[in-house]
Amino acid sequence: MALIVQKYGGTSVGSVERIQAVAQRVYKTVKAGNSIVVVVSAMGKTTDGLVKLATEISPNPNRREMDMLLSTGEQVTIALLSMALQELGQPAISMTGAQVGIVTEAEHSRARILHIETTRLTRHINEGKVVVVAGFQGTSSAGEMEITTLGRGGSDTSAVAIAAALKANFCEIYTDVPGILTTDPRLVAEAQLMDAISCDEMLELASLGAKVLHPRAVEIARNYGVPLVVRSSWTDQPGTWVTSAKPQGRSLINLEIARPVDAVEFDTNQAKVALLRVPDKPGVAARLFGEISRQKVDVDLIIQSVHEGNSNDIAFTVTTPILKRAEAVATAIAPALRSQSNPKSDEAEVMVEHNIAKVSIAGAGMIGRPGVAAKMFATLAEAGVNIQMISTSEVKVSCVVNAAQCDRAVTALRTAFEIEAGEQGSRGAGESACIDSPLPLRPSAPLPNCPPVRGVALDLNQARLAIRQLPDRPGMAAKLFGLLAQHNISVDMIIQSQRCRVIDGVPRRDIAFTVSRIDGENAKKMLTQVAAELGWGEVVLDSAIAKVSIVGAGMVGQPGIAAKMFEALAQQQINIQMIATSEIKISCVVAQEQGVKALQAIHAAFELAGSEKFVVPA
Repeated sequence: MALIVQKYGGTSVGSVERIQAVAQRVYKTVKAGNSIVVVVSAMGKTTDGLVKLATEISPNPNRREMDMLLSTGEQVTIALLSMALQELGQPAISMTGAQVGIVTEAEHSRARILHIETTRLTRHINEGKVVVVAGFQGTSSAGEMEITTLGRGGSDTSAVAIAAALKANFCEIYTDVPGILTTDPRLVAEAQLMDAISCDEMLELASLGAKVLHPRAVEIARNYGVPLVVRSSWTDQPGTWVTSAKPQGRSLINLEIARPVDAVEFDTNQAKVALLRVPDKPGVAARLFGEISRQKVDVDLIIQSVHEGNSNDIAFTVTTPILKRAEAVATAIAPALRSQSNPKSDEAEVMVEHNIAKVSIAGAGMIGRPGVAAKMFATLAEAGVNIQMISTSEVKVSCVVNAAQCDRAVTALRTAFEIEAGEQGSRGAGESACIDSPLPLRPSAPLPNCPPVRGVALDLNQARLAIRQLPDRPGMAAKLFGLLAQHNISVDMIIQSQRCRVIDGVPRRDIAFTVSRIDGENAKKMLTQVAAELGWGEVVLDSAIAKVSIVGAGMVGQPGIAAKMFEALAQQQINIQMIATSEIKISCVVAQEQGVKALQAIHAAFELAGSEKFVVPA
C-alpha cells in the first residue's frame, strides 16, 4: 500500500462532470489499496474571474483582501470533490490550507511555506478518509491566523510540500497534457512526450516558462527527494517521471526558505577566450562555434553581451589543457568575421586570459529570490574580488574571477552562505569533486538513452536592461543587484561585456540583464534615478525581446550542441542579441517577433518532434 498525493489543476476540475471524473479516479486508486491526499485548484477560470471582480472594485486592490478573495476558489472545489467521493461511498473530508496546517510567511500573495503540521492530516488518513486539500493557500505563523496565498502555481507547491511533509511514496500532478513534452504543444504540435526527466532539467524548463510544473514545486521535490509524476487527467497514460537524487537529511522546518545555497564550487583550471567587436548579424555565433565544434574544443561558459554600434563581443571559457587549440581556432576565424566593407579595420580582436577561476554558488532554493545573487556579488566585493564574467541559471550563479583571488572568494562565500567545509565543492580538469554536498553541483547524469537536449523553451515575458559604462571595480555588481533585490525584482540572465573602455582614468564595462517584463519600467526608472550619483552611464530598456533556450544534462562535454543551436537560428536569419549558458542550458535572446520561429527551428534542428500530435483541451 502506498501513500500518494494527487494534485488536480483548474481544467481538471473545471465542471461538475470533471469533478465527478476526478472522484472516480481517486476512488479507483483507493480501492487498489492506497491512501490518498488530493490537492486541488479552483475550478476552471474561477481565479481569473475573481481577479476581474477585484479590479472592477479597485485598480490596485489590497493584497490581504486579494488573498481572502482568491482563497475562496479552492474552497468551492474541495467541498464539491468531497461530496462526489462521498456519493461513491468513499469517506472523504475537505480541508483548507489553514485546517491542514500549512504555515507560511506573513507575506500576502507570494508567501513561502515554513512548515506543515501533519497531525490532523495523518489522523484522517489513518481513519481511511481521502483528505481533499485546498491548494495555493496557507495561514501565517503569526497569532492573527491570516490567510495567505502562495502565488502562481501555488497548488503544485502545496501538493509537493505535503508529499514531502508526509514522506509520501510519490506525488502525482494531473494536468491537461499527457506529461512533460519537449516543448509547448501549442507552438509545436509534434512535441514529444518524455518518459522521465531529471529535477535539474525540469527546474530549468519550468523556470523558462514550461507551464506544466511550477519551479517552486520542482525545487521542493529536488530538495526532499519527492518522486514526481506528471500525468493527464483525461487518460490513463503513464506520464513523465521527474527524478531526483536521494537527498541527505533536510529539516522540514522553514521548508521553502532554509538554505537557498547548498554548496560552493570552484574551478581554477579555466582560461577565457574573447572575440571583441565581431559583426552584430545572424550567423556569426554559428560560424565561430561551428569551427570550435569541428576542432573538438569543449566549451564551458559562453556569453554574448548587448551590441555596441554594429558589433558585439563573444567570450567563452575552456579548460587550460585545450586553451591553445581554442585560441588557434578563434585567431584563425577572426579575419573571416571582420567587416567586409573595411577589411583593414581592427574588428574581431582575440583576447586570451590565462589566470582565471570560476567560482559558483549552487542550490535549488535560489529560484525567484533576487537577494541571493546580490548577496554573492556583495560578498565578493567585500572580499575585494572583482568579477570578470557572470553566468546564471536556476540552480547556480557563476562568476569568473582572477585565479589569485579564488581562495579568498571561496572562503568568503562559504562564510556568507554558511556552507560547512564538508559541503565544499571543487573541480579540476573538467570533473566534479563536490565532497559530501547535499545536492550535486554538476548536473545529475543524463538518463540512459536520452538525447543531449531534452527540451526547448520560449519565454516571451522578459525585458532587457543594459547599463552602459559601469565602473569595472569590486562592488558595482553588488550595488546594482542589491538595489534590484531591495525592490523585489528578480533577475534572470546577467551578462557583463568583455569590452573595456577607460574614461577619465576609470575602466568601464557594460552590463545587461533580463527581468520580467512587468518589472522592466520600474527597474529602469529606479536605476536611472541612481545612475548619475553612482557614476553609471545610460540605462537602456528593451521590452521587445524573447528568450529561447535548450536544456539537457547530456549536453555536458559535447562541443557541437551550442553550434547546432546557433546554426538553426542563422538558417532562419535570426540574429542572436545575447547568449548565456550553464552546464545544462543555453539561452539566446532574440527579437520578440522571431521568438516562436526560433523555438520551432531549434526544436526541429535537434529532431525532438514525435509522430503524435498533442491537442491541449480547452
